[in-house]
Amino acid sequence: MDTITTVAQIIIALGIYNVWFIRYDKDTSWRGGDATNMNEEFAHYGLPQYLVYVVGFFKLTFATMLVFGLYYSNLVKPAAVGMAILMAFAIAMHLKSRDPLRKSLPASSILMLSILVAAQS
Repeated sequence: MDTITTVAQIIIALGIYNVWFIRYDKDTSWRGGDATNMNEEFAHYGLPQYLVYVVGFFKLTFATMLVFGLYYSNLVKPAAVGMAILMAFAIAMHLKSRDPLRKSLPASSILMLSILVAAQS
């Protein structure tokens, strides 16, 4: 199970880095409502602007902890649990705003991987 956990940690981290560094200001089919970037997506959910930066900080921190957790195993469980909590809230925001279920697929995938990692660490 170590290999699966390691791969899951890397997938989670790369997914988060992709969203927050590469696709932050780009339109994707996964964004809530008609949002074309991260700021518009948070506005669609009725969240204050400052939460974009707070959530981004924590997601990037947890993703980085998962990467460092490949060498420092004590970082893995808190990072995976934290990521799972953030993904649960992301799914809740999609549901609250009545987005099509497919839009919550990335958050659901990261949630499941985070639960797997947390359970194995």
